[in-house]
Amino acid sequence: MSAAQKVTVVLPSLNPDEKLRLVVEGLCAAGFDDIIIVNDGSDAAHLPNFPSPDEFPNIEILTHPVNRGKGAALKTAFAHFLATREGRAGVVTVDGDNQHHPADVLACAEVLCAIPKNLILGVRDFSGPDVPARSRKGNRITSFVFRAFCGLNISDTQTGLRAIPAVHLPRLMEVEGDRFEYETNMLLELKRAHIKWTEVPIRTVYIEENQTSHFRPIVDSWRIYKLILKFILSSGAGSIVDIGVFYLLALIFGVASTNLMVYLYTAVARLLSSLTNFTINRNIVFRSSGNVGKTLVRYYALAIPQLFVSAFFVDWLAYRVLHFYTSDNGAFWVTVIKAIVDTLLFFISFRIQREWVFRDREKGN
Repeated sequence: MSAAQKVTVVLPSLNPDEKLRLVVEGLCAAGFDDIIIVNDGSDAAHLPNFPSPDEFPNIEILTHPVNRGKGAALKTAFAHFLATREGRAGVVTVDGDNQHHPADVLACAEVLCAIPKNLILGVRDFSGPDVPARSRKGNRITSFVFRAFCGLNISDTQTGLRAIPAVHLPRLMEVEGDRFEYETNMLLELKRAHIKWTEVPIRTVYIEENQTSHFRPIVDSWRIYKLILKFILSSGAGSIVDIGVFYLLALIFGVASTNLMVYLYTAVARLLSSLTNFTINRNIVFRSSGNVGKTLVRYYALAIPQLFVSAFFVDWLAYRVLHFYTSDNGAFWVTVIKAIVDTLLFFISFRIQREWVFRDREKGN
């Protein structure tokens, strides 16, 4: 039995044009014998563009009466797959705009069958001249965010071509998001769920500069980045209190040559800012519903060591390396050093808070 016969193709579609039929024909020619198409609330004018199961017996069409988003369409297909396709190795998600070559879909299916516990990502090369600028920039930004904040080194964060083992579908169906952000959130979940992934190079195809995409730059970008943006704003609010109190203490009581003052100022400032930061992160950023006491313990298990790390590097740079305590503006320059150090610690803190402090263990997300 070939890899194409061991997996099910999942194809979400909204108001497709004639290219959807070409996609199905190409998949059938590549040997795929089971294709689930999700009509995500397409209007009447576009319904004729959906292939007929009478003509293609190996397709099944599921329908959302109204548009619910790509993420919801994928979840609908995943749930249907688990309920009706016992014994299949997994699914391969494909876009309906003919930008995924059948040979590349087959290659991802073959790697899935060879490495049955890994999620397979079909990744494109964004360095070519034919790649639209918005796609190139969008992928670079998202890839940087993934590396800096989440420790995930994924070269194509926007790919819709993914081969997912059946064993991982129940966990991935619990991931938040009903629209384009779902695919991003799925990747973010890989590390927390201890799911390994494998990248498979695929063709980089953009038809009409991707004009048929239903991605809304402002709305959908906000959905994708809102978690990180909220954390930045929360950390910014805490930092204003933290650095403000630190500066006032240094200004009022001075920056004597003893480095103990840095530790004292840091401790007082962090104590006053931490409760505000904890409250915002728990209720707004990560929306944790876990036990407050246990979450608070984990928060300070991170905050206290972070406090000492911050104070140590401020002490080392400001007092031992740059000798700012002898400067007329010592309080200001010591505070600048603290701001730089805490900015670097910010990236580490985000990853630990997301993956440990505010993780609802009973929910697995």
